[in-house]
Amino acid sequence: VQLQASGGGLVQAGGSLRLSCTASGRESSIIEMGWYRQAPGKERELVAGIATGHDAHYAESVKGRFTVSRDDAQSTAYLQMNDLKSEDTAVYYCNVVLDGLELWGQGTQVTVSS
Repeated sequence: VQLQASGGGLVQAGGSLRLSCTASGRESSIIEMGWYRQAPGKERELVAGIATGHDAHYAESVKGRFTVSRDDAQSTAYLQMNDLKSEDTAVYYCNVVLDGLELWGQGTQVTVSS
């Protein structure tokens, strides 16, 4: 299974970005797709995830601002990030959980300028 992540970049506070993550290979085994992030000097933390059946869950800090969605036909998950804040600045990692396997994407930088 390979992951291809895209999106991210530099945006002003209050702006929006969208991340995407596509999995190829063993698509039928995907249980959950989502994102974690890691800011400098901090531990990696869960941002949002979406399971088969499209049950989504979010970190408290992003609820109401971020939306995770999933296109099963394309084996792609999206993270729409609105009203971005400087504290959202981090490297964002796509995460995919399959039956017996967990994969990480290469990470994409999101920088929010105040």
